[in-house]
Amino acid sequence: MDQAEQLRNIIKANEVANPERPLARIITVTSGKGGVGKSNTSINLAIQFRKMGKRVIILDADFGLANIEVMFGAVPKYNLFDLIYQGKSIKDIITWGPMEVGFISGGSGIAGMANLSREYLTYIIQNLAQLDSIADIIIVDTGAGISDAVLEFLVAGGEVILVSTPEPTSITDAYSLLKALHRHPRFSTETSVVKMLANRVEKPGEGEALYNKLNAVVARYLKLPMSYLGEIPQDNQLMQAVLGQVPVSIKSPTAKSSLAFEQIARSLMNMEEETPKQKRGMAAFFSHIIASRQLK
Repeated sequence: MDQAEQLRNIIKANEVANPERPLARIITVTSGKGGVGKSNTSINLAIQFRKMGKRVIILDADFGLANIEVMFGAVPKYNLFDLIYQGKSIKDIITWGPMEVGFISGGSGIAGMANLSREYLTYIIQNLAQLDSIADIIIVDTGAGISDAVLEFLVAGGEVILVSTPEPTSITDAYSLLKALHRHPRFSTETSVVKMLANRVEKPGEGEALYNKLNAVVARYLKLPMSYLGEIPQDNQLMQAVLGQVPVSIKSPTAKSSLAFEQIARSLMNMEEETPKQKRGMAAFFSHIIASRQLK
């Protein structure tokens, strides 16, 4: 029995043992290049979801940088490595930030998950599955670019938000990311949806124009369905909030960027029924990650 089949059996056994267990909605936020506001988007969407009464946890999967903890102004005591290798519980590795938004630092924990025994995989999956009862929504903040690690997270998640800006390099890199995702052997448009978010737009309508430009090329050459999520305007109050290590949605709730994040969060809640059901829940999410690493 290969590890992929073992994982399926572990998840199935977990579902049988917990038939009424809720499954968290997984939203994966990514970008083709760094510096476009991806982590800021993750944090402010999390805050807006909390304002709607949703329980939210951010998984910081950008292993090279610690953007989430810097923006939260909080340093995690433990990370995913400590869960996998040091015997910490899932609750031990959650750091609670503003408005009780939780976040988990990935650290280097995921790198060795493909080599774990079946018994230990069962332990890890059961622990991760507990997140489904702690959070309604889990936002996965990936690294930027088209590394294998980023693509693994995008393939594992059923709902992908692609953040881009009007800069030509950002558009080009966003297309490169989508092309790499489309070519990934485990990616399927039947189980994944891609939504584009335009950030730092100077005037109303600029984001939709950006989407139309990118989508025309994507539809022609990749045949990959992509929808438009909305736009976040360039905003000095957002920049001041970043410098103060406080999410703009808390520091300046009536700022134009905060109102835009609120609108996008509401749109995402209205789209919840469109989320692929087979990609919900942290057990299924991490089984895809482990399976991808096992195939290498």
